[in-house]
Amino acid sequence: MRTRLLPLLIVLMAAILLALGVPLAVSLAAAQQQNVVVDRIDDTARFASLAQFVADRPEGSRVGPTEQRGETLLQELETYQELYGINAGVFYRDEDVMANAPLNWYLPADGEVRGAFDEALQSRRSHDPEQVWPWQRDRLVVASPVIRDGDVVAVVVTDSPTGQMRSRILHGWLVIGAGEVAAMLLALGAALRLTGWVLRPVRVLDATTHDIATGRLKSRVAAAGGPPELRRLARSFNEMADNVEDVLEQQRAFVADASHQLRNPLSALLLRIELLALELPEGNEEITAVRTEGKRLAQVLDDLLDLALAEHAEADLRLTDIGELTAERVASWAPYADDKGVRLVGICPATTAWADPVALSSALDAVIDNALKFTPEGESVEVVVASNGEVSTIVVTDRGPGLSDEDLTRVGDRFWRSAGHQNIKGSGLGLSISRALLSAGGGSIAYAHHEPHGLKVTVTVPRTMPGA
Repeated sequence: MRTRLLPLLIVLMAAILLALGVPLAVSLAAAQQQNVVVDRIDDTARFASLAQFVADRPEGSRVGPTEQRGETLLQELETYQELYGINAGVFYRDEDVMANAPLNWYLPADGEVRGAFDEALQSRRSHDPEQVWPWQRDRLVVASPVIRDGDVVAVVVTDSPTGQMRSRILHGWLVIGAGEVAAMLLALGAALRLTGWVLRPVRVLDATTHDIATGRLKSRVAAAGGPPELRRLARSFNEMADNVEDVLEQQRAFVADASHQLRNPLSALLLRIELLALELPEGNEEITAVRTEGKRLAQVLDDLLDLALAEHAEADLRLTDIGELTAERVASWAPYADDKGVRLVGICPATTAWADPVALSSALDAVIDNALKFTPEGESVEVVVASNGEVSTIVVTDRGPGLSDEDLTRVGDRFWRSAGHQNIKGSGLGLSISRALLSAGGGSIAYAHHEPHGLKVTVTVPRTMPGA
């Protein structure tokens, strides 16, 4: 969730910073140009005031003024051009030169200088030249009219290089950009803290939900920060978990109590059946069937009690040599396998994993018992221990009839038995007990086909401490 929320916040913050930074950069460029334009307007106004007092040129003359005031204007323009590198000139209405610096600078036939000159002839000063950007327009033209007796008699034109102005604009933009980057980094840090603060209760809730789903029903959401709504959700989740645990505990207690309480009347009933059998002829089929069903009922009650205890007990996890433990269980079941005429093979190299030795032993007993039960005489059952960096596995394969694809989806359910195996002794709870015992310690059990026929059962236990 954090990887989805962070980009959204970053995009929003970047949009806000751009919305603030772009107008600021444009405003900075406009302010820099405005300062330059005002300076040029002041300069052209001063030159215009000097040009007002220059005597008219001789009739037909196209040469600049020669009297004292004209020479003063020309010197001012030359000094101005030498100091600032700005071309400046005063031109009559017919475009003849009154004074100019440098002396070879004249009005062009078209372009920005011509446009400013024509605008000034209309008695308007240049007040809003096109904006200069750092990547374009290396000249800035400003013109002011020279007015005498209410008429425009000449025009003062300045043609300024914009290198320094563009450098100042670019420097200001760099400062703004650095500020934007710094603000973005601060905003990113704030977003990380904000998303962490908001999502921390969600992560804790997710981890606790996973713990409960894997059988650790005592897990609860610890007190954490975050918005009030998520804190209330955490409290509500804990209340729900408490109620669910109470209901499950009541169910387990009922199953355990019912199994225990039914044992005594069932034992008394079986005893009366035995007494009754003494008065019947030897080999009576009905009494034999009653005995068989009574013993099966006793086995079901024992398995129900074992299942209730398995689901209720907490795993005592230890670093266990899985190979040694499995070899012991294979050795224990070897006599039974010999009696059935089944070859029981164990390949059990030493490997360690975290498991409850008692629970794992009970689960292996149920799996091996099931494999031997359905394997016909003359076939074999193999028990192989293996491991990788994360888990250790115990794979039990038999060469029995196996299960269909539909049956594989149901194997391990309580009281479930395959339709083809109803006549074989069992309660349908053995594999359910195995699954409960393994789940309590972070392990699992899986079922698959074994080619060419038979069932493959894989018991998996973690090599690292669950929850570490």
